[in-house]
Amino acid sequence: MQNNQTISRKSYALPIAMMFALLFLIAFVTNLAGSMGVILKNQFETSNAVSQLGTFANFLAYAFMGVPAGIILKRKGYKFTSLLAIAVGIAGVGIQCLSGVAGSFAVYVAGAFVAGFSMCMLNVVAMPMLNTLGGGGNKGNSFIQFGNTFNSVGGTITPILVGYLVGDFATAQIADAYPAMYIAMGVFALAFVVIALNKIPEPHLQSAKEREDEKKQPKDKYSPLSFRHFVLGAIAIFFYVGIENGIPNTANLYISEVVNPAVAGSVIGVYWFLMMCGRFIGAAVGSFISSKNMLAGVATLGIILVLCALLVPDTAQINLFRAELPLSMLFIPLCGLATSVMFGGIFNLSTEGLGKYTPVASGIYMALVCGGGVIPVLQNYLADHFGAVQSYWIVVLCLLYILWYALSGCKNVNKNIPVD
Repeated sequence: MQNNQTISRKSYALPIAMMFALLFLIAFVTNLAGSMGVILKNQFETSNAVSQLGTFANFLAYAFMGVPAGIILKRKGYKFTSLLAIAVGIAGVGIQCLSGVAGSFAVYVAGAFVAGFSMCMLNVVAMPMLNTLGGGGNKGNSFIQFGNTFNSVGGTITPILVGYLVGDFATAQIADAYPAMYIAMGVFALAFVVIALNKIPEPHLQSAKEREDEKKQPKDKYSPLSFRHFVLGAIAIFFYVGIENGIPNTANLYISEVVNPAVAGSVIGVYWFLMMCGRFIGAAVGSFISSKNMLAGVATLGIILVLCALLVPDTAQINLFRAELPLSMLFIPLCGLATSVMFGGIFNLSTEGLGKYTPVASGIYMALVCGGGVIPVLQNYLADHFGAVQSYWIVVLCLLYILWYALSGCKNVNKNIPVD
């Protein structure tokens, strides 16, 4: 029996590898939208805020697709959902390529929006699919951790690659980023073929009878929104994903102008690399430190680092990557350590005690990821009017809310609601 299980698991080696590749692409394509802000600002002579509309469109798609993606997964299964997500991803990145040919800002934003639908669906399907392909338990969890590593690598590589492809801020064009887009579409295409040709287990696929039985069930008067700590946690997720992207995106624009995009990409690459390191550390100490204490600790660290960036003299300089940079930019990439484990901490605290409402709560969370597009636009609106460094006050406010949530807002005051 054990041998058969081993053979069965080995037969999923290619689909598992493709899931790793898709998790890499989730971060790669998402961070591509942020890195493209430098190109959009120069080519179309936009403000900082408008340059973030690609990121805004990418994350706005989550608000529309978060809940439907979960429904598609439940009714159509892993294979169908992943293939649909990949096809949409190829279309989205392809439209972004066409925007370079057309020289159209609107076409680029449309492509980023379409790509966002793909990223949302892939986020919904990738982790549970890896767990299933790994057979669940410790093996499935191990695959998920490996997948997170590939995701972090994708996030680290993108700004560095785009920065070096662009080279000079004053000549930046969408066409400069074509190699990165071709890589994304190539990996998407390979994953589509591999997943299409392999049989994928579907243990959670809902049958037609189950759907009919579900419709007959009386409507529950409660939902995840009935829980105060969940609602406050959903707001915290909105803020978290917003600052996770606003911190590097704003710095990328600022450093690209004061030095060059290559140096900016390297600095932002350090931010995403430190986020990966923080996840490893968080995984190592997670069994010894409560989610509440961990979240409070990293929120405090984030506030200290951003305040250091805000309060150091404007004239202070530091040499990084063979370039003279404002000292404030030393503290920004270090924020990757602070933001690394926030999502998991907020998720754990806000879904504690939800019981049967947890799956629906996860779908709502996926919709609230749209904060990753809203906050960067707001932050860069502030950058346009008060300066890039001073725009980080909005990050401080978001971190203060997350700290408050960890210390007080996460308490479940609705324990009277039945969750079995």
